[in-house]
Amino acid sequence: MRYKHTSAIRFALSEKYAPATANKMLGALRRVLKEALLLDQIDPADYQKAIAIQDIKHSRELRGRALARNEVARLIDVAKKDPNPVIGARDAALMAILRGGGLRREEAVNLELRDLNVADGSLKVRRGKGNKDRTVYLPPLLLSLVEDWISIRGKTRGALLCHVRKGKQVIVRSLTPQSVWLVLKNRANEAGVDDFSPHDFRRTFISELLDAGIDIVTVQQLAGHASPEQMSKYDRRKEETKRRAVQVLDLLCL
Repeated sequence: MRYKHTSAIRFALSEKYAPATANKMLGALRRVLKEALLLDQIDPADYQKAIAIQDIKHSRELRGRALARNEVARLIDVAKKDPNPVIGARDAALMAILRGGGLRREEAVNLELRDLNVADGSLKVRRGKGNKDRTVYLPPLLLSLVEDWISIRGKTRGALLCHVRKGKQVIVRSLTPQSVWLVLKNRANEAGVDDFSPHDFRRTFISELLDAGIDIVTVQQLAGHASPEQMSKYDRRKEETKRRAVQVLDLLCL
């Protein structure tokens, strides 16, 4: 395989896939070529030229959005008013955990009853991204929603957020990430909230912590990110935050 081949592959991928996906494939291609080099299946000079292809550039516009506080309040309110109070309490607890703890939806559905410590509002996130454990803390108002759910769910060991049958019977079996998406989509429609993804709760969590002046290392630890640099991908603070920051310069110039 020569440079002309890898360059053609790069062009084909750029035409068919999003930049991020195409770049992952190019990374895999480079890895295959390296293995070929180690196995003496490609000339070193050809190898160096073949891997010289550059990643595909893409827009740095951030995906997703942060939810306004009144949007979160409306989502929780429609859940609490659900005709089936058991499902409503479960959904309110789900949103409280996603918003208050900044969890990924996979992390939320993996929670068990034993992972919650009501005394200090802590949640033990097990097997998070990178197979790492961490501890997050729910604020009192959101913790109370989880306690309301537990009072209905009962103290049976197992999944914290679980299935509810139409007859209001709780089945202690974990929700799936897909079911989380469906719950939020339905609640958004009921509350008249613009479309958002489950991950937008996480973006909201990180943005509001940063806006409140919490140091970036602490936010990184709460979010379960490998490095503080990853925070920039989740920061959805609005232009007003930037405007307020510049006002400080006026004070410094006096």
